Order: sequence, then C-alpha cells, then structure tokens
Amino acid sequence: MAYIGKTPITGNFVKLDAISVVNGQAGYTMNNGGSAFTDYENVNQFLVSLNGILQAPTDSFTVSGSTLTFASNLSTGDVIDFVIVLGNTLDIGTPSDATVTQAKTNFVSTSSASGLQIKGDGTTDGTLQLNCSQNSHGVKIASPAHSAGQSYKLILPTGNVTADRFLKVDSVSGSGTTGIGQLSFAEAGGGDMVKISTSSLSSASSWYSDSLDSTYYAYKIIVNIVSISTQYAKVYARLRASSSDLTGSNYTWHVHGAFRYTNNSGNGEFNDGYAGGTEWKLHGDGGLDTDTGEGVDMIVDLINPSGTVGYKGGICHSRFLYDSARWYTTHSTFKYASQSAYTGIKLYTTAGTMTGTVNLYGIK
Repeated sequence: MAYIGKTPITGNFVKLDAISVVNGQAGYTMNNGGSAFTDYENVNQFLVSLNGILQAPTDSFTVSGSTLTFASNLSTGDVIDFVIVLGNTLDIGTPSDATVTQAKTNFVSTSSASGLQIKGDGTTDGTLQLNCSQNSHGVKIASPAHSAGQSYKLILPTGNVTADRFLKVDSVSGSGTTGIGQLSFAEAGGGDMVKISTSSLSSASSWYSDSLDSTYYAYKIIVNIVSISTQYAKVYARLRASSSDLTGSNYTWHVHGAFRYTNNSGNGEFNDGYAGGTEWKLHGDGGLDTDTGEGVDMIVDLINPSGTVGYKGGICHSRFLYDSARWYTTHSTFKYASQSAYTGIKLYTTAGTMTGTVNLYGIK
C-alpha cells in the first residue's frame, strides 16, 4: 500500500554494546550481546552519538560488515555515547521457530506468478522438504538442474485417488521446456494381464488354485514341468468349486497334435478325444518322457469362470517329448457341460510326481 511521507521502518531495533574510544583510531567493531553485529541493510539505519552529537551517516561515519568507521581518528576524551540500529525497511525481523501460523502462509497464485517459489542459491537447485511429525527426517522434491533448462508445469489429477495406480502425463498443452502436463491416475504397468501367483513344484502329484473369481474375466496358467518320475505319465485337469474337484461326467475334450521324429525320419499327426468324461486331458497321444531335461511346457487359458451363461471351457497348448523319439506339439480344448460358476482348477499327473513351476495370471 502507499504511504504519506517516508516509508515506515519496522523490525528489530537494536542498541549495540558500548564502544570504548582508542586514541588515534577511527575504526571500531560493533557487537550485540558480545557477538559481531552485521544485521542491517545500509548505513542510513544507524543513529550514532559522539560527544552528545548525532553523527551524519556516510559524511561522519560509514559501516562495513561489523566495523563502524568514523571520518577521522578519535582522540582521548571523545565518548561514543550510543549506537542504535533501526530495523530494516518493512522488516519484521526473524520470527521464532514454530511461531508462523497456517493462516499467515496462505500464498496466493496469479496467472503470471506462483504463490510459492523455492529458489536455488547459485549452486544447489531449489528444493522443498516435507518433514515427519517429529522433524527428525523428511523427503525432498527438487527442481531439475539449471543445465536442463526446464520450466514445465505439472497439474495433479482431477479424478479421485485410486489404489494400485500410478501417475502418468495424460495430456500436454504447449510444448518444449514450458509445456503444461495434466497428470492422471493410470493402471499399473503390465496392462490388463496381472500375475497372481508363482508356485514351485517339487516331486508333487498335483497343483491347484481356488483363486478364480470375478476379479478377472479370464485366467492364464503357464506350466513348465522340467521332469516327471514315471514314464508315460499324463497331465489332466479338473475344475474346482467350493475347494473341491468337479468330478461329474461333464467333460468333453479334443486334442489335435503333430509330431516330428527326433532322428528326422518323418512327421505325423493325431487326434484324440472323449465325451462325458470326468477330467480334461491337456495333451495327447501317449504320455510324457522321463529323459533328463525333457518334461512338458503348457499354456492353459480359462474363459469367464465366474459367468453363469453358457457352458464352461478352456484351451491348452503344449509341447513334450514322447518315447524318447517323437517331439509333440498339441492343441487341446474342452467343454464342461454346466453353466454354474467355478472358482478353481487342478492339474495332476496320472502316475508318479512332477517337478517344475506354475505361474497363474489374471486377465481383465
């Protein structure tokens, strides 16, 4: 606001410690409470009385750092009556710790200026620190380095806070170093396919999960069986509900595959299937081989287990070695003649045990 007359002087008014005159000396150290005094802006803030007469700033004395220097050397008998320093112009002084209330820090932004600016010191970038409740530690947000030349602005999301999301730049207005980015809460990386679990099988006869619910529309099971204990064992599957296998005669499955002899002597194809069975065969034409390093890789897809319209079904792609002589690639599908929802699936061997890894994924 404007003032009539001189701008008011406010802040810390200080009477400095007494100064003893030294004969033939013009410069004297200024102290406040025994410590060197430098808290001023310019010489015009000083009231200096010498021998009962106020001295003119600049003409009769100057100040630099903590030194007060008279225009000429003082003599024995001269008396420096007092030195008073008026507050800085519109300076309220330094507030005591924890005395500035929230109401006094409601900074106002305009279309051309930020309400709060954290400056660098010429070496360190501007940094904002947010402390814990005990002020024993805190986290910091810092500006990009000066060399980056960045002056962009980020606007926080307009939508509600949502769990399991991350911040991404949804749109940008302007361009370059002064662009304005609108942030949003985006789905976590990985898209619509989410890993649910990883299970290690060690001489296990089966693996199952009862975690198939409406969270995901479909489920994918990636199976890597590195070894089996019994030659020609097969891997079957059953659906589960209420933590129990569904063993009714509702499974109809079909397997089509092709093979290549390991000695390159030829190829072949086969078809296999069964209607009204109690399980789903995931691969076909014989069983698995116990040769070291063999086993089977399978990818099982289950569609809409929580749905209640239409029969259930699934697909399995696999590769395996049979009889130490033929490499197989198979494609198996099944139908479960029920429209009821199911909540799990079980994979198991017809004989012996298997060792490997099973990864379960959900697809939104």
